[in-house]
Amino acid sequence: MDASKLSSISQADTDERIGEFWDTHDFTDFDTDAPDIEFEIAYTVPLEVDLFSEIEKQARQRGVKVETLVNLWLRQKLAEQTAV
Repeated sequence: MDASKLSSISQADTDERIGEFWDTHDFTDFDTDAPDIEFEIAYTVPLEVDLFSEIEKQARQRGVKVETLVNLWLRQKLAEQTAV
């Protein structure tokens, strides 16, 4: 890393020195202008190929994305289980 590429916070000039800096510092100490962000965590669940194909067909018929339909069905099933 050349001098024009110093890390803006640590002023370190190598990846190793940047790592050493963050090993002993906390980002929240420097978080003055960083914007708040929101993010969503997505999970994957393996499905049988035939089952996924059937879900895709159902989603197409309903005009929704596969993940929308799966989430709807899972919410419905959980609501049924909770009501028992």
